[in-house]
Amino acid sequence: MAGGSPPRRIILTGFSGTGKTTVARALARRLGWHWVDTDDLVVAHDGRYIHQIFQESGEEYFRGLERMALRQATSPEGWVVATGGGAVLRPENRRLLAERGLVVCLEASPETIHQRLRAEQDRNPAVRPLLQAEDPLARIRELKAFRQPYYRLCDWTVDTDGRTADEVAAEVQRVWETQAAALWSRRGRPAWFESEPAASEQESPYADHGEPAAVVRTPAAEYPVYVGWGILESLGHRLKAAGLAGAAWVVSDASVAARYGGRVRAVLERAGFQTDLYAVPPGDASKSLETAAALFDWLAARRAERRDAVVALGGGMVTDLGGFVAATYLRGLPLVHVPTSLLGMVDAAIGGKVAVNHREAKNLIGAFYQPWLVLCDVALLATLSPRELTSGWAEAIKHALILDPDLLDLLEREAEAVARLDRDLATRVIARSAALKAAVVSEDEREAGRRTILNYGHTVGHALEAATGYEALLHGEAVAVGMAAVGEIGVRLGVTPPALRERQDALLRRFGLPLRAPGVDPERVLAAMALDKKVSGKAIRWVLLEEAGRPVIRDDVPPELAADVVRLVTAAG
Repeated sequence: MAGGSPPRRIILTGFSGTGKTTVARALARRLGWHWVDTDDLVVAHDGRYIHQIFQESGEEYFRGLERMALRQATSPEGWVVATGGGAVLRPENRRLLAERGLVVCLEASPETIHQRLRAEQDRNPAVRPLLQAEDPLARIRELKAFRQPYYRLCDWTVDTDGRTADEVAAEVQRVWETQAAALWSRRGRPAWFESEPAASEQESPYADHGEPAAVVRTPAAEYPVYVGWGILESLGHRLKAAGLAGAAWVVSDASVAARYGGRVRAVLERAGFQTDLYAVPPGDASKSLETAAALFDWLAARRAERRDAVVALGGGMVTDLGGFVAATYLRGLPLVHVPTSLLGMVDAAIGGKVAVNHREAKNLIGAFYQPWLVLCDVALLATLSPRELTSGWAEAIKHALILDPDLLDLLEREAEAVARLDRDLATRVIARSAALKAAVVSEDEREAGRRTILNYGHTVGHALEAATGYEALLHGEAVAVGMAAVGEIGVRLGVTPPALRERQDALLRRFGLPLRAPGVDPERVLAAMALDKKVSGKAIRWVLLEEAGRPVIRDDVPPELAADVVRLVTAAG
């Protein structure tokens, strides 16, 4: 099965109420394909509704009809197939689906599923067995937890909370058009063909979450960093294990809140936390004192107490802003980071640097304030735009260049697979990158020494962001250009071997990251650099590379050399 491209079939699975039928219809329309629901085929063949078949003939009889329907639906190409929520429970069905097309799981929180099923039954009085239970929501949670290990075997997962059918269909279409061949080529993995998922996966919703990828230990705090695929449901459990109770005030941006806000609140409320959510506009412009003041007002109106937690749900902007608010309201509330961007997972959420921007420079007003825990669910990255995902790899590449030649080798060997978010490789790279950041922070919490090396590429990168009003470039894009700039500076000073500079730039290109920022005013960049936090005694402290894994801090870079390189990387053409 390895190699080549998959047949022109997309098979949608997932729990009842995740929107398989409506998404199949919307996706087929976008692709110009046909669509079919296997439950409709069962009903057409038998003449009874699904609940009647279960009641009158039993589940085994239904599963036999379902098997026949799956074979029929997955025979022609150019079709989107919506399957029943329990189809993946049978190993013979999993084998069939894996052979016939790309298998995508649609995900939603139990609360969303319950709400959707209620609304559907109000429109159509056909009996929904799940809603006949004494406690329907509890039954949905129980059954979904049992099936989750099977759903995790799919090629891709798309979250449907807070999204329209067309938005979900667009995401599935993007995966089909950009990653189907790569996903198909890794089909050598045995999971789909095993008779059952590992027993440990069925014992507990948290059994596969394991130990933290890293533990940050500083004089101010000690906390775990969890990295895994599909671990968001463990958030409430992790907060309680960390000793938190009371309320959990979620800070997010509007885009992330629409996608994950309801799901995160539901997870927290199931664990006994009172919750509410404040969403700010997306973009670095929200990382301001004015936005922080609005958040202070929000917390005050809810009578937030010192035992309450602030949960920063989002990318680097949200981790910085939420952290700044947590650090300063009531002289400090417990902080929990749930990064939803790659940048947040490998960098911004780890280390306790929280800040807001000033009109003169990025992160000019802030503090060192460590969180109680960090939870990185790598599966959340699947919903990022290609540009956002690409941007985040800059920080992982930076960590490899300055700290870990073995990670650098891995990124070079598997660049394409990592960049397209291969589940195993991406999780491995993110966990390792997080561990590297955690180790440096543990050694130097307040950037008095070794932690300065983490600013590799950031002197020019932050200045590029400030010079463009934090709008034209994403952070990772600016850092990539910054790394190209310091690579050039290092070569001109005789510090960085030209071969290492070329190796760095080639890897950045393979990940789709820029080496230049044409059209940016170099004088504005130079003015922003003068306000950089790394300036000491009016001299900029530059992080350069002597070799992979061996950074050096220099404060003797001639200003005219730095200016010449800034003009080089911002030159048009």
